[in-house]
Amino acid sequence: QVRLVESGGGSVQSGGSLRLSCAASVPLDVRTCIGWFRQAPGKEREGVAFIYTGSGITFYADSVKGRFTISRDNAKSTIYLQIDSLKPEDTALYYCAAGPPGRFCTTVARDFAYWGQGTQVTVSS
Repeated sequence: QVRLVESGGGSVQSGGSLRLSCAASVPLDVRTCIGWFRQAPGKEREGVAFIYTGSGITFYADSVKGRFTISRDNAKSTIYLQIDSLKPEDTALYYCAAGPPGRFCTTVARDFAYWGQGTQVTVSS
């Protein structure tokens, strides 16, 4: 069982930056895909950034490429999401999620087995 805890959200002005953290309760298998998802009120959950904990290979949604950077510190069992040039449309509850070890990264939320409770990001114009 993996417990994930997000932190780092907050209220910022447009153009600002935030660094979200996702701390896992146990060391993650090197074959694990970690994803950051976000969900705005009235909208579906959207996958925005993904990383394989072993290789460090990353994937991004087109909507965030160039502004979001996902990284990991395996020694700390922590995944980060650096968000730059924030826009009001980035306002959402941000979740991290872990897939079952060995499963390929997908953008589909149901493919991820473990979820954190979320951290709120609010961007004002």
